[in-house]
Amino acid sequence: MSRTATDSTVLLGHGSGGQMMKRIIDEVFLDAFGSPELLEGNDAGVAALPASGRIAMSTDSFVVSPQFFPGGNIGRLAVCGTVNDVATSGANVRYLSCGFILEEGYPMDKLRQIVQTMAETACEADVAIITGDTKVVERGGADGVYINTAGVGEVPAGVTLSGANCRPGDVILVSGTLGDHGIAIMSQREGLAFSSTIESDAAPLNQLIADVLAAAPDTRCFRDPTRGGLASTLNEFAQASGVAMEVDEDAVPVRPDVQAACEMLGYDVLQVANEARWSPWCRPSKPMPRWQPCAPPATARTPRLSVACCRLPRAPSRRARAHRLGLDPYPRHARRRAAAEDLLAGERRPARLAPPPGRRPALPDPLPPQD
Repeated sequence: MSRTATDSTVLLGHGSGGQMMKRIIDEVFLDAFGSPELLEGNDAGVAALPASGRIAMSTDSFVVSPQFFPGGNIGRLAVCGTVNDVATSGANVRYLSCGFILEEGYPMDKLRQIVQTMAETACEADVAIITGDTKVVERGGADGVYINTAGVGEVPAGVTLSGANCRPGDVILVSGTLGDHGIAIMSQREGLAFSSTIESDAAPLNQLIADVLAAAPDTRCFRDPTRGGLASTLNEFAQASGVAMEVDEDAVPVRPDVQAACEMLGYDVLQVANEARWSPWCRPSKPMPRWQPCAPPATARTPRLSVACCRLPRAPSRRARAHRLGLDPYPRHARRRAAAEDLLAGERRPARLAPPPGRRPALPDPLPPQD
């Protein structure tokens, strides 16, 4: 079907249920996703139940601004975020749904790019998008595009991952450098540019998690440290299991340019959001070295290096409440400190404060914003 002039932007008629809505579904969504369940055109996608009789399901909504950023866009986040949430339960992720809230006037070319990215990312994760929905709101009723995705996966027999499984003596790993995604988003939002490019680390981790479970079936749990960063993840672990933990900050991997950006903006990198990172909680079979190498990376977006960054003391530590993660833009971290006592209180915004007297953080060379 040939496109008309009205198809250059999203119009209210694209959510009306008539010919215009059929056109956007056929030419944008079905053309990109095209799974057999979706092409049937029913109100629900019908899929086979797992043989184990157990499923894991998660849903997430994505309202990121800007929608395009170094390393990806909102479409990649919408697939990776939900795939990773389901995968952390140990499930084999099978199906996704997607729902779009579109603002009248949103450029159709940008929408096509987002949808195509979602299709490519779903293929990368080996999952099928089997149902969806589209709504259009008037100008000013949304910030361009919002996406909701829900995912379903099959939980293999005998797999029971939970933060409540954690025990003293365990170790917590992280799968790569922290803060890349959050700083990539913030640098675009605030119009900042540096001599080195900081890109989002968004990537599906379901296949990597399956590999880890196959190699280490005694893994206690996984968690995707997105909003609130590693600090919130550790708090959630502690609340679920009732155990304390200590963080070895020397073992927490952070890129120098990300650390410098955090210091300039007034962030604690442990509270910055991540996307292609996961934190497994493990029972070590032998003393863990600081760096635990894994297989070489399959792709540039697939981290394959795990870092032992935390441990659970077998006896209560007097230092367990010695330091709180507050809003001090230059927190005075010890080399080894207790995990944060509190969850992040609210949305983090740049402090942009000058460093304390006598301290000048090493920052990347700033460049003027590009048009």
